[in-house]
Amino acid sequence: MLIDSHAHLFNEDFRNDLPGVIHRAREAGIDAIVVPGTTLESSREAVELAEKHDFLFACVGYHPHEASKATDENLAEIERLSSHEKVVAIGEIGLDFHYDFAHRDTQKQVYKSQLDIACRRDLPVVIHTRESIAEAIQAASEVVEQNPKWLLGANGGEANRGVFHCFTGNADEAKQVIALGFYVSYGGMVTFKNSTTLETLRALGLSRVLLETDSPYLAPVPMRGKKNEPANMIHTAKKISESLNISLDHVAEITSRNARMLFGLKLPFTQMAARQ
Repeated sequence: MLIDSHAHLFNEDFRNDLPGVIHRAREAGIDAIVVPGTTLESSREAVELAEKHDFLFACVGYHPHEASKATDENLAEIERLSSHEKVVAIGEIGLDFHYDFAHRDTQKQVYKSQLDIACRRDLPVVIHTRESIAEAIQAASEVVEQNPKWLLGANGGEANRGVFHCFTGNADEAKQVIALGFYVSYGGMVTFKNSTTLETLRALGLSRVLLETDSPYLAPVPMRGKKNEPANMIHTAKKISESLNISLDHVAEITSRNARMLFGLKLPFTQMAARQ
């Protein structure tokens, strides 16, 4: 059983085939799917989807591309929405200095505001970075320093503060992230010919790793160039299994355990029983 920790199922690409997408995911052994919002509207859609399906879970937040739309009022509504029982994180938040669809100062302000929301609500975060890893890590580090008890494990154990999704950093950057109490997640890019992500994974192991699709984006080989969907995550898992020379079952067990730990996923009894 696998868990897709990041899939935008509210995306327009899925409007006419969402039941089919969900059916194929279940057939492929996807145990749960986490759906991150990117705006207030899509965050509400993510919650509505999670309400309809017991194996779907929502995150609420503003993507850095949308940071200019994140008014104080909208952020306050994100915080209110985060109290919903199916909301498991604040996200997708972060910084994107590749496209700069929003001014960098605005992105940083909105990113920090949403990290603060997560601390107040004691929720994990889902962090987007593109050409901004150092800045994203620095901001997260400052918030952790100011809020050392934020999602700290019992008796001072390992924290579960969030995930740097679709991680493209090197091993040293990944270790910085992990030291702060975060996970890193990987999707279809591990199957790409020129990707360096497998080098990082070999250095890290799977103890703080999640799997994702980032659907409908970044479809793995052999589906590259097509619309991505959660069922395709099996290709990512198989590639990691082959590259790390471990069984596919082990990849699924460790990464799914990590997702359940991070997000506090409450899965249906029938699925839990099937794993026992």
